[in-house]
Amino acid sequence: MSDKNHQDDDMTDFAMNETSRSSVTSGTGTVLPGQERYVASLDETPLHEVDSMDESAPASNMWTDAWRTLRRNPLFIVAGVLIVFIVFVALFPGVFTHQNPNYCQLEHSLEKGGPGHPFGYDTQGCDVFTRTVYGTRTSLSVGLLTTLLVVIVGTLIGGLAGFFGGWIDAVLSRFTDIFMAIPMLLGAIVVLQMFRTSSSIWKIVLVLTLFGWTQTARIARSSVLETKNLEFNTASTALGSTPLRNLVRHILPNSVASIIVVGTTSLGSYIVSEATLSFLGIGLPSTTVSWGGDISNAQAILRTDPSVLFYPSAALAITVLAFIMMGDAVKDALDPKSRTA
Repeated sequence: MSDKNHQDDDMTDFAMNETSRSSVTSGTGTVLPGQERYVASLDETPLHEVDSMDESAPASNMWTDAWRTLRRNPLFIVAGVLIVFIVFVALFPGVFTHQNPNYCQLEHSLEKGGPGHPFGYDTQGCDVFTRTVYGTRTSLSVGLLTTLLVVIVGTLIGGLAGFFGGWIDAVLSRFTDIFMAIPMLLGAIVVLQMFRTSSSIWKIVLVLTLFGWTQTARIARSSVLETKNLEFNTASTALGSTPLRNLVRHILPNSVASIIVVGTTSLGSYIVSEATLSFLGIGLPSTTVSWGGDISNAQAILRTDPSVLFYPSAALAITVLAFIMMGDAVKDALDPKSRTA
């Protein structure tokens, strides 16, 4: 019994000694054990280095970051080289050939390639290489003009619907759904069959724009809906900016990234649509040199001389592939999630 009491007294003395050693007396009282606070000296915590900002670093924004990502992307480099070459061929076809694409001689019908005529001749005796080179201008013009008009119309309708909301959004959205329910190629065939009196590049462009703006409008609407609720728009409104000024100066520029991606990817599909319409004989007239028209003329001799069809088809496929690759590269660069992955 005495041993137990002696052990209890030793534990009590030990606890008291520990309490007295760990207690810290300050101006407000005594800090109990377990409540001690260690405050490092100012020399040991250089906060000015932690909170400082590197003012010599270059300014960065979404487009700068996207360009840094793009120039390191092999897909963008390959697509860019192809597109630059295709544009150069379309602008300066005389650099590659000095012949007239509509000059044909029947005595050269289906002759094989030779010096100055690497692709040979078609059924009518026309130089296939020359027609393939000059067809680049037609197909690329249709694709670029259609994409430009589609982006303008789709962004205008989608931006107004997403920004104002209410009955304006309801009316424009239902209007968009009506055109979205009509397949672009089928609608273009019907309209072109109704107006076959004249055919030109602008006619094809307007018909493709009539049925091709819906996807851009949907993308623009969703982007504007997301952007208009951000802080910079609220701050601009608080400073007295009008809604239309906010839409033009702040919301649309911050929503244009997704629209650029859709436009770049869709450009190839418009080139294919023009070629399809010309292949069906309801697109550009036969006097206009185009890849679709040459493919249509070569289908009759596909089994006997497939090379006549191969060259314009290969040019069409390479052009479309280049713009699709460019669209994929731009999408990856403008998507913040893919940049941080």
